[in-house]
Amino acid sequence: MNKRQLSSNSEQQSGAPDLEAVVSSKYFKTSNALRLDYYDKNCVELAKCLLGKVLCRKVKDQVIKGKIVETEGYLGIDDGASHSYKGKRTERNSAMFVGAGTAYVYKIYGMYHCFNISSKEEGSAVLIRALEPMAGMETMRGLRAAKRKDGGAKLREKDLCSGPSKLCQALAISKEEINLQKMFDSEHIWLEDSEEIVSSGSIITSKRVGIEGAGKEWAQLPLRFYIHGNSHVSVKDKEEESKR
Repeated sequence: MNKRQLSSNSEQQSGAPDLEAVVSSKYFKTSNALRLDYYDKNCVELAKCLLGKVLCRKVKDQVIKGKIVETEGYLGIDDGASHSYKGKRTERNSAMFVGAGTAYVYKIYGMYHCFNISSKEEGSAVLIRALEPMAGMETMRGLRAAKRKDGGAKLREKDLCSGPSKLCQALAISKEEINLQKMFDSEHIWLEDSEEIVSSGSIITSKRVGIEGAGKEWAQLPLRFYIHGNSHVSVKDKEEESKR
């Protein structure tokens, strides 16, 4: 018996997954995938609970994965920075009104995408701001490089998904393919359970990023959450971190 067979047999006996098979499988969704009831939370709670969970995206014949390390809450009809403020419904933001666990993807500057997951309240959603790559990093690098003038030569691992539009590029998340997908029922994108960050005391709470145009009242709300000490976070709040 060769080493490959021994390794395979050992993994089967121990119950550990064959990572090579996971990455190369045409469709691989574990029993660890989060179900509908997990998303049925209010926006702030969901934004915190999503930290540490694993975002999985099927790209052609591969499943690429990243751990969620930064989120941002948008509270819906009562939040002046939300696309659904005052109950405004459009073709663009319809995913925010469909139900918890729905993917909401929109474009900014006519070319970049941002990926959100709707929460329990009407018109509310959580923006996924940053991931820590876990599987399929070369695919991520290739997808990011295609949008860069330097061909990705200067891309560091920690920069692959350190921002909402960066992670959409790295995981090939587009409005055309992913918007309105049900995270708990999709074959293209889903979340898997992983470490629990909420109870660990490792969450930094800070103001949201890049929404100053909505007004100071909304820009200053402490609705951004990230894992303290994680190098893949898009923007760190040194003042809040100094209090730890």
